[in-house]
Amino acid sequence: MGSSALGAIAALDAWAAKANAVREKAGDGPSAMPTVFIGHGSPMNAVRDNSFTRFLRSFAGTVPRPTAVAVVSAHWLTDGVTAAGVQTRPRTIHDFGGFPRELHEVQYAAPGAPELARAAAGLVRNGDRPGMPTEAWGLDHGAWTVLRHLYPKADIPVFQISIDYPKPAPFHYAVGQQLRALRSRGVLVLGSGNIVHNLGAMDRGAADGPATRDWARSFDDAVALALSQRNDGALQRYEQLDTSARTAVPTPDHYWPLLYVLGAAKPDEKAVTVFEGFQSGTLGMRCVKFG
Repeated sequence: MGSSALGAIAALDAWAAKANAVREKAGDGPSAMPTVFIGHGSPMNAVRDNSFTRFLRSFAGTVPRPTAVAVVSAHWLTDGVTAAGVQTRPRTIHDFGGFPRELHEVQYAAPGAPELARAAAGLVRNGDRPGMPTEAWGLDHGAWTVLRHLYPKADIPVFQISIDYPKPAPFHYAVGQQLRALRSRGVLVLGSGNIVHNLGAMDRGAADGPATRDWARSFDDAVALALSQRNDGALQRYEQLDTSARTAVPTPDHYWPLLYVLGAAKPDEKAVTVFEGFQSGTLGMRCVKFG
């Protein structure tokens, strides 16, 4: 481990010590956190009451309360660097169009975690280039539409980590491994995307439930099988998982967050599907927890 990574670990430990002191004062002890992938679906889930949002509201009570949440969202894509948001108060980004005013008016006013985000950036290696702290982003809808249900009081510090989009699958998996150290400091590493995501092939108006197209069901089943076997190599080679891969994942932006969570999982941790199904017929909502 290089000196810069050791410095990041030291900074992470210092942050965790302060966070745990606050927890102990409140009667809570430090807790190692799971790592979780959430299939976030339509932005409208932020304001809807459905089986998925009811799952989110109940799921938070099944895991320890985190000291902070680090989100890897399909909607923050960078080129040549992995960035970490160091805002004191991340802005709510409405990164979509054509939705009702109600959705554009939603604010998720959670505090940021600048010290922690800087330490997280220090854990990441992009070749010889470290992660980059930045105030240029905030919380996009891949983050806040999920967190609004998980932690509706917006009282847990949150920061985002970007996806260096052009990099190949093993790179994203490796960054997840580098971020694993966050978990033992009470940080929930949360990936937000969709395993099956082809906006041009959705069956709009279809009821939430099973897939309406064979290709969507087939690829989701192939990923579920590979997860159950902890076949991390096969999940990185997702194009070879099933003949439906090209249709199910026409671009990997929504698939990459799964690899961060997979990398952050310890090799002996089993994948547990905590929610599954489809919205709009082909939008895969599978959610998976490790640890």
